[in-house]
Amino acid sequence: MGHELAGLEIPDDLEPLFPARVATGAQPCGHGMHLGHYFGIVRPVARLQFEYPGDAFVVLADYHALAAQDHPERLSETVRAFALDCLALGLDPSTSTLYRQSDVPQVCELMWILGCTARKARLDHAHRAATDEGRAVSLGRFLSPALLAADFLALRATDVPLGGDQQASLELVREIGRAFNRRWRAVFPLPHLRRPIVPSVPGIDGRTMSAAHGNELPVFWADEDELECRVMRMVTGSARLGDPIDPDSCTVFALYSLVADPAKTAEMRDGLARGRLGYRDSKRMLLGALRSHFARYHERRRKLQADEAIVDDVLHAGARRVREEAEATLDAVRECIGLSSSRRHFI
Repeated sequence: MGHELAGLEIPDDLEPLFPARVATGAQPCGHGMHLGHYFGIVRPVARLQFEYPGDAFVVLADYHALAAQDHPERLSETVRAFALDCLALGLDPSTSTLYRQSDVPQVCELMWILGCTARKARLDHAHRAATDEGRAVSLGRFLSPALLAADFLALRATDVPLGGDQQASLELVREIGRAFNRRWRAVFPLPHLRRPIVPSVPGIDGRTMSAAHGNELPVFWADEDELECRVMRMVTGSARLGDPIDPDSCTVFALYSLVADPAKTAEMRDGLARGRLGYRDSKRMLLGALRSHFARYHERRRKLQADEAIVDDVLHAGARRVREEAEATLDAVRECIGLSSSRRHFI
């Protein structure tokens, strides 16, 4: 009987390879960090880094971004800005590891190896929506599930705090890891979803917040008028002033509950349900709560931005740590599939 960790059974001889470890990632976008990134990725890891001291990892997925963007000329600048956002929002580089995906070439080697055991039909299914809509899927986009698997499996991650809407992506990661383990031997733990700590974050149109949808609200905004404009044009129902509004189906309330304290959230819920609060006033309340919630982070970001070297230092240190971890994983992988595992001696 192997060691049981977070619902996973790990063979005793492999236990040293699998410390309890949390890993997640974000695909930086040119519009900057939005509420979906913050609540779905950064805040969970900022909390979990104390539960997993030294074993909390955040990858800035610029390879994924490269596959998703038509014009990635400013990608390097976008990644650095996103890293600065993460640090301002509470990621502590002495406790967690923040790194740039393209600084760890080992993940691409592992992606190829994992791709040799993954089923093409399963990858086809992952992109079926785009194919059905007649949108072209580049080879990079097609292989992105295998790259995502390599990101997490290279670190032997056991916990992944992704949004509930990304459960299918994590299950595909698990399938790819399981396929390798069955064909060769149990090299990888199968990470599980830390779903309870990650809320659903709707965009201003009611769909899941995403830069791809253009429905995001920024965490760090330079233009107060633009923020107000985006909040005030949020899609709402057709209830007239004085009509009761169901808080549980109201996008404004869903976002307000994320940034307001419990007492004020209860007040908005009651006001909407009793018809004492309309959409316009609730949007004004949301705007004020956003400003109040993120004020201290804006100040921290301004202070960090004054030190131009801090982001590069953090990313370089993170890359060194992850390359070492990924190389150790590849040693085990290469050995069990019959390739030389002595490559690190020539590097």
